[in-house]
Amino acid sequence: MSSITISKIVMYAASMLIGSTGILFTLLNRRTDKHQNKLYLAMLVILDINCISEILAACNHQRAAVSPAAAMAVRVGHFSYFLLHSILPAIFLFYVLSVCGANFSGKQKRYILLTIPAFLIEAIVLLNPATKWMYYYDRDMVYHRSWGLMVIYVLSGLYMAMAIFILLFSWKALNRKRRAALIYFFTVGILGIVVQLLNYDIRSELISEVIGLLGVMIAIEIEDDRMDAGMGIYNRRAIKSDMHTYIVSGRSLYLLCVKITNTEIIKRTTGLDNTEALSKLVAEYLRSLVPRYYIYSSNPDTFMITLIGTDEEKVTWLADTISERFEYPWRIGDNDIPLKALIMAADVPGRIHSVSDALYMADSPVPKKLDKNILKGSDLDYLLRRAAVESAISRGLEQHNFEVFYQPTYYVSDSSLHGAEALIRLHDPEMGNLFPDEFIPIAEQIGLIDDIDDYVFHEVCEFIKSGIPAENGMECINVNLSVLQCMQPAFAEHVISVAESIGVDKNMINFEITESIAASDYSALSRVVRILKRQGFRFSMDDYGTGYSNMQSIFRLDFDLIKIDKSILWSAEKGQMGQIILESSVRMIKQMRRKILVEGVETEHHLQMLRDLGVDFAQGYLFSKPISKRDLIALITKDKK
Repeated sequence: MSSITISKIVMYAASMLIGSTGILFTLLNRRTDKHQNKLYLAMLVILDINCISEILAACNHQRAAVSPAAAMAVRVGHFSYFLLHSILPAIFLFYVLSVCGANFSGKQKRYILLTIPAFLIEAIVLLNPATKWMYYYDRDMVYHRSWGLMVIYVLSGLYMAMAIFILLFSWKALNRKRRAALIYFFTVGILGIVVQLLNYDIRSELISEVIGLLGVMIAIEIEDDRMDAGMGIYNRRAIKSDMHTYIVSGRSLYLLCVKITNTEIIKRTTGLDNTEALSKLVAEYLRSLVPRYYIYSSNPDTFMITLIGTDEEKVTWLADTISERFEYPWRIGDNDIPLKALIMAADVPGRIHSVSDALYMADSPVPKKLDKNILKGSDLDYLLRRAAVESAISRGLEQHNFEVFYQPTYYVSDSSLHGAEALIRLHDPEMGNLFPDEFIPIAEQIGLIDDIDDYVFHEVCEFIKSGIPAENGMECINVNLSVLQCMQPAFAEHVISVAESIGVDKNMINFEITESIAASDYSALSRVVRILKRQGFRFSMDDYGTGYSNMQSIFRLDFDLIKIDKSILWSAEKGQMGQIILESSVRMIKQMRRKILVEGVETEHHLQMLRDLGVDFAQGYLFSKPISKRDLIALITKDKK
């Protein structure tokens, strides 16, 4: 053999080795169940057969002119090469469609139309032995190209152009890694094809294509970073990426979320290992119902299933089937452990409009007093509301949509002004006015409560700094503290720093702590209260009477004032038992030498009851509802006049 022939054989052998490595890796990792996996494997198999065909032709080329057997080997090698290789561009187009999120179960006519050029190509190849449209051999078995080969190149180029168009059209639907892999294949593959087209003696086509596919394997087919190895299903990163692809590409599907609601109890009673083992059991069960590549673990106790190309009836059946399974215990070793699950089903893009919506479904707290195991349709409105509130909170901080309102407090004895409580409001341009009861718990869960608390504290300090409160007889302004805010390691130091930087009288600031917080976090709060009271700040217990706490521990926190919850006042008006509770509470607080403020004062009768009991301060709609700073200034200056 000539050195040129040997170099060709070596190049083909190297190409086959690379392709075989890809095939072996794909099979060993059992990544053959998805459409894109099958298409990728098909391309590698075709390239390996192409390498064998070219080796067969190259080994017999020099003897083909004198040996009928060698001539037949050359003909068979070339024919099988063109027959299989010519179909590669069409397969690659469908591979790109699959990676970009195309649904092959729908719009079948469109995909059938895409195969027409491939059938035309194959027809030219199959008819070539009789027509010589693609290539032919002269008497010396020298290979010559014909016009049909250029037609095949043009049609193949059409497939590549469509693949590039789809890639560009779906650019936002793909992550950076997948974009890079597909661009790499296009660049390397097209370069090799062009070089061989210009000079047939340089057989660069196969080696460039197989190297390009190797890059695709590394970036797309290897999914270790997308897998939860312990459960054999996809992880949170994968659901974010895939949902992004589906939504951007306009894919319609259903999303099923299975949330185990009692894992914390199991973790405390049986240990973390059992919790992980149970998650694996649930994952195995779900894999028995749907293919593993549709199942994701977004959290250790939450599974998400994408259902593509199905209808609502099948989704309902699947949700019912899973719910029924959770009615029976799950066995770990010799133990039967009961699991409780909430199942949520939503359609994309009908109810789920974004990746955030999908993750809200997985991450949102389970609604209280839930009487259903399966939520779908309008049952999920709370999720959309929560998602919208989260966005409103983020917008509020960015666009300054928050505003501090103030509800004045008054002396009970003569109804003169005493102070005010600072209350946060959110004016969202899309959702309208939002109240703290709704957005504060969500802000705590998404980690933005510190920013909101800081905003309120700064606003109150600036208002006090203006001198208006003190000039109009206000003794203090109350600022509510959240659980998370109080538990910050350097919270006390931060408060002192802010107050001193603005230059306010610290005695004008009264921090309110709810009874439930004081009871549950007494040891940590005692340090905060002690440090801040030394600096001159005041402290109040808010919502007294709503919790079940240790009275001795609460009052040891050295509160200046106790705010009795409105429910106690209203109960006292309705019956003797309520009146006894109110009188007893007031008497006990007085004996501990604390000032008393009662909330919810709405009538003159309420006010007279408190005067009879000797209560110090009152707050409620009888005097004023929460109002803006501007309205508060107008109110207190008017009262002074």
